[in-house]
Amino acid sequence: MSKAKTLKRRLRHVGLGLLVAVTIATLIAFSSLWPASQRPTDAYLVLGGSIRREMYMAQLASTFSTEIPILVSAGSADPCIRLLFEQATASLNQVWLENCAESTFGNFVYSVPILERWGARHVTLVTSGSHTFRAVTLARILFGAQGIWVEPLIVDEIGIPGNQETTLKSTLDISRSLLWAFVAQVHRPTCHRLTPLTAVNLEQWRQKGFKCEHQAGIEGS
Repeated sequence: MSKAKTLKRRLRHVGLGLLVAVTIATLIAFSSLWPASQRPTDAYLVLGGSIRREMYMAQLASTFSTEIPILVSAGSADPCIRLLFEQATASLNQVWLENCAESTFGNFVYSVPILERWGARHVTLVTSGSHTFRAVTLARILFGAQGIWVEPLIVDEIGIPGNQETTLKSTLDISRSLLWAFVAQVHRPTCHRLTPLTAVNLEQWRQKGFKCEHQAGIEGS
């Protein structure tokens, strides 16, 4: 047998072995979802697209007796979120802003590694309106593949949210999420634009200028 054929056969065996290993790892992760579902919420993930989600989260956080980590993924302008939490007299210490995602799929791809580092196993997902089906489906696939249980928290919408839903968009996102559930067993991107809410400098933002959605009742600069 030629060296080329031998190498090709070995590579095929290695590839098959990796596929089996990744599949087993994914199945093991999904099998741990039931225990995770019985735990209390240990982190919140707020999806960007409507400031009403952040408004709701700020009010909810003001009722917490203990600090529960909150991750806002690709949300409103950083100063708007800080002002919302300040107005609600909620703690800023447990809130982080992830600004790497550019889509709902990206929300989860970048959020999963962060929430895993926090040790989260039961995540409450804050979304709203017509965005709910796609967001929850993607979350169940991508978080489930890492053994993280997702519980949706649906916020009432006023007006038209930034996320416009179509059947094609949902189909494409669900398809690539199913693929990524396996890829993520061996590769996870890191977000380098992760900011603690306490680090958001309002004075600097006022000098640069910013605007918030009118629903928030916050004046920008």
